[in-house]
Amino acid sequence: MELEDIYRQDLSLLIALQILVEECSVTQAAKRLHLSQSATSRILARLRDMLNDPLFTRVGQKLVPTPFALNCYSQLQQPTGQLIELLTPKEFNPSECQQKFTIAATDYAMQAIVPFVLPEIYSKAPCIRLEVIPVQHKELQPQLSQQGADLAICRAIGQTRQLSQEFLGKVGVSCLLSPEHPLADSPLTLADYLYYPHATIAISDGVKALVDSAIAAHPDRNELLRTSHLDSALTLLKFHPLIITLPEGMAELAASKHRLRLKPLPFEIPPLDYNLFWHSKSELDKAHKWLREEITALIRQLLKQ
Repeated sequence: MELEDIYRQDLSLLIALQILVEECSVTQAAKRLHLSQSATSRILARLRDMLNDPLFTRVGQKLVPTPFALNCYSQLQQPTGQLIELLTPKEFNPSECQQKFTIAATDYAMQAIVPFVLPEIYSKAPCIRLEVIPVQHKELQPQLSQQGADLAICRAIGQTRQLSQEFLGKVGVSCLLSPEHPLADSPLTLADYLYYPHATIAISDGVKALVDSAIAAHPDRNELLRTSHLDSALTLLKFHPLIITLPEGMAELAASKHRLRLKPLPFEIPPLDYNLFWHSKSELDKAHKWLREEITALIRQLLKQ
C-alpha cells in the first residue's frame, strides 16, 4: 500500500482495535473510547472490512481475537506508543536539552554580549550546542528562514517586518585612549577627536555613517585602522596616540581589562536599538522559546548596566 493510500484510511480505527483486543468486550471498549456500544460495534464492522478479517469470534460474553488480530495488536504497540510520546505535552527541561542552535550576531555582540550570556546559558543547559556566526544584516530574513540561523542579535537593518523580535536595549558609541595618550586625563573635545589618529572597531557601515554625518562639516578624520576586533587596534597604541571609537559596552569591558581610559563621544549620535530576531517557524519550539527568553533577559540586564 502506498503512503497516499494509507492517508485515505481512518487510522484511528487501529487504536480502537488495540482497545478491543485488550478488553475482549465491545461494552468495555466502548467505555474506554467514550462511545456508545452501538458506535463501537460499527467501528468493529469497519475494522473487519478494512483489514479483511473477522478479527474476533464470540465465546459466551467474550470476544476472542483471531491470530491476525493478535498479530496486528503486537505490531501496533511500538508505533502507537511513539504517537503517544509525540502527542503528549512535556515540560521543557534545559538540563536535558541537547539541541543545537545557531546564533547570528554582530561583531559587537560577539565580543561584548555573547561572552556575558554563555556562562548563564550553559550553567542551566550544559549539553546545549551553540554556533555563533556573523549576522547578515541585509539578508536577515533568509538567514533566519532558509539558511539555518535560529536567532539573530543585531540592529534592524533591511527587511525585518516578517520576523518575530524582542527589544533588547540601546547601544551607544564611546572612545578609548591609552593611559599614555596626551588626553588621557583630560576631557575629550570635538577638536581633539578630529585632530588625533583613529581606529574604528566593530561598527557597521550604518553606525559609521552616523558618526561621519555628525562631523561632516569638519575635515576628515585620520582613520588608520578599521577592524572588527579590538586586539588589532591595541597593537597600534605604542606607535600612535590613537582614539579608538567602538560600541560602548565593548569599550567599558576593554577599559577595565586593558586599563584604558574611557571617554564619551564628544558629539551626539542617537543610541542604537538592539533586538533579538527569529523566524515564526520556531515560535512554538519549547527549547527555542527557553533559549530566546534566557538571552533576552540576560542582554536586557547587561545593556541596562
